[in-house]
Amino acid sequence: MDNYTVYFGHVLSNSFYPVLQRAIGVGSAFEGWSPREQDVVFQVFIPMTPPRGHSFHLELDSAEQRHEELRSNQDASLLDTLCTDSYLDVQKTARWFYQLVRAIWPALPQSHNWHLKLLPSSRSCQFQVSNGTESFRIEMLFGVRGDSDIFVSSQPREAYTQSTAWPETYAVAEMKFFEHIAEQAPHDSLHLKCLQFFTRLVLGFSFSTYSMKTIVMHLLTVVPVSQWRRRDFLQRLVDIINGLHLSVREKLLDHFIVGNQMLPQVIRLPPDVQQAPPYNLFHRLAEDPAAYSQAINEYRVLRKKFKRIVRGEQ
Repeated sequence: MDNYTVYFGHVLSNSFYPVLQRAIGVGSAFEGWSPREQDVVFQVFIPMTPPRGHSFHLELDSAEQRHEELRSNQDASLLDTLCTDSYLDVQKTARWFYQLVRAIWPALPQSHNWHLKLLPSSRSCQFQVSNGTESFRIEMLFGVRGDSDIFVSSQPREAYTQSTAWPETYAVAEMKFFEHIAEQAPHDSLHLKCLQFFTRLVLGFSFSTYSMKTIVMHLLTVVPVSQWRRRDFLQRLVDIINGLHLSVREKLLDHFIVGNQMLPQVIRLPPDVQQAPPYNLFHRLAEDPAAYSQAINEYRVLRKKFKRIVRGEQ
C-alpha cells in the first residue's frame, strides 16, 4: 500500500483530482482478532484531501447522512468523473480508484511476482493478489477527515446508502484504541484471543461481530490490562458473556466511541461526537418485541454452547 501511495502521488501530481494520503490499516485484520483467519480481508483506509483549487464542505441532510460537496474553481472533467450535482459520488470515486489501481499495478515491484485480480464493489476498491502459494484480499476504503480521528467514508452504514452519502466511520479511532491497549498490555495478554473467541462463537447468531467487539472494548476500559493474562482467560470469557447477557436483558449497548467521555487522550474526537448522547447499538431490541424475544432465545442457546466449549465438550 505504501508503494501504491507513492505512485498515486506521481500520477495525480499537478492534477485536479483529490490528493490521496498514506493508507491506514483498520478493522479486525490490523487490530489482531480476525474471526475467520482463513478468509481475512485487509481493510485499508485512504484519506483524501481536496484537489488544487477546490475544497470539501460537509452537509447534513434530514437523515443525518453526510454529503461531500466540491466548491470553488470547479473543473468540468472532475465534476463529470467524481461528482453528481457537485456532490462527491462514492460509486464514481470507487470506479476512479479501480482505474488507478489497474493502471499503476504494472509499475509496482510486486507485479513481477504477484497476480492482481480486481473484485466487484460499488463503494470501495477490492482486489486480490496471489503468487500461487499465498493470497491476500484487500479492500481500499476512502474518505475525508477533519481535525480528529473521525472520518466520513465510502463504507456504508446500512444495506442501502445513496451514492452521495458519506457516513461517519469510527474505524480509525477504534484501531487507535487497540494500539493504545497493546502499548500497555503485558506480552502474554490474551485480550485479542478473548475477542477472537467470541466473534467466532457468535457466527450463525444474530449478534454481530461489532457488538462483541464493543462489549470487549468497554470491558478493556474497566478491567486493567494486567488482568487479561492466561491465568485470567476463563474469567474474562465469563465477563464477556455476562456483558452480552446484561446488554440483551437491558436492551442497551452503548456505542464505544460516540458520547464516550472516558476514551484515551490519544484518540481525538470532534466535540459533537464526544458530547453526543450515547448511541444504543441494541435500540432495535427496545423497539421490536419480536427481535427482543429472538435475542433472548439466541442468548440462551449461545450460553449453552459456551459452557460446552469451556468444559471441553466441543
